[in-house]
Amino acid sequence: RTVEEKIEADHRSIYVGNVDYGGTAEELESHFNSCGQINRVTILCDKFSGHPKGSVLCAGDVGLGHSLKAAVQLDESTFRGRVIKVLPKRTNVPGISTTDRGGARGRFQNRGGLSQRANVYGRLRSRPRGRVYR
Repeated sequence: RTVEEKIEADHRSIYVGNVDYGGTAEELESHFNSCGQINRVTILCDKFSGHPKGSVLCAGDVGLGHSLKAAVQLDESTFRGRVIKVLPKRTNVPGISTTDRGGARGRFQNRGGLSQRANVYGRLRSRPRGRVYR
């Protein structure tokens, strides 16, 4: 699919949060049946354990004007005894990460830090560590 097709599909989709873990796709379809035809229900699962995360993506004809507004009106409605959160699906933009906070990370973050500062006893290191080749 092209980027335009993905964006257009995202405009016809909704995100549903705080969904009961035992909820099925059929139950969610019947909960949102007043909002228009739903083509696909994706229950998001943890990739390591395979257990549901409690979030769902619904795609279909939801985004056709009044249908998306009707779906968002179901925000804070009750589904299987839990108050659900309904939002229009956001479009992921390639190259922009919400979790990247910048800065050095990982094993070599403080590489060479001890040789630049005083050692444990407060003296500067007179000789470099390791073998020195001349």
